[in-house]
Amino acid sequence: MTSSAAADAASPAYEWFPARLLQQSPSHPANPYAVVVLNQPLSALEPIQHVWHGAKFRVAADGGANQLVDALEASKLDFKDLNAIVGDLDSLLPTTQQYFETDVAGRVTEVIHDGNQYSTDFTKAVKLVRDRLPGVDVVALGGLGGRVDQGVSQLHHLYLLDQPRPELFSGLYQNKISDDKGSRGRTFLLTSDSLVFLLLPGHHHIHVREQLGGEEVFAKHIGILPMQGPSVITTKGLEWDITDWPTEFGGQFSSSNHILPETLVVEVQTDRAVVFAMTLKEEWQSK
Repeated sequence: MTSSAAADAASPAYEWFPARLLQQSPSHPANPYAVVVLNQPLSALEPIQHVWHGAKFRVAADGGANQLVDALEASKLDFKDLNAIVGDLDSLLPTTQQYFETDVAGRVTEVIHDGNQYSTDFTKAVKLVRDRLPGVDVVALGGLGGRVDQGVSQLHHLYLLDQPRPELFSGLYQNKISDDKGSRGRTFLLTSDSLVFLLLPGHHHIHVREQLGGEEVFAKHIGILPMQGPSVITTKGLEWDITDWPTEFGGQFSSSNHILPETLVVEVQTDRAVVFAMTLKEEWQSK
């Protein structure tokens, strides 16, 4: 048995259907999810509104609520039905708070002050989602824009939120998020041009197209980012597939690989958690 075959046999398997989050008419519904709005400008607003209306719960991380008001004014689209705003509220504009606290058709947004300096507003928003709706996925809107350090921080949050780490919950850290597997869904970062998520150690089947229908939403470019340290990966379904390939920052690096036109499922085997980034089709970005 080859080393990759042995790893396949011993590693957990994960199924991903990310297109269902974005398709107007998916062949099957997406897993239940909540939307978290980060404090970054929003673009591609019509597709984002589709994601917004499909959510079970909608929360703004502090100044993310300001971004919703800006998007509303720019597009005249409806982002009113926000369930909650949470954070230390140092970025929330008084006019934004007044807007969302005004009763519209029986809806008033809950404003929650959380002054914990050991967690970010992003973390606080996800904690609220997991407390209110255990097990749902989270789609974060507006990540990776703006300052480089803030963009890297959003990728850091994928590891923080989705990778089981017992020491985070043993008292050494103070950003308490439940480590109960039943209350921890998957986290996606949705930007104007990409969908990004974390692949835990194991064998992943990422369904980039579906035979039973639903429009294509992904372009060909993907990247696999070994942000946790040296990793060994194997892929299938890409233009430049690799087998038992060491990758790390400062060494070999799989960026700007391509999904083949005939590929329905991209397979990735990894021995450490890696970030997986997929670009969106240009027509999706430009709406």
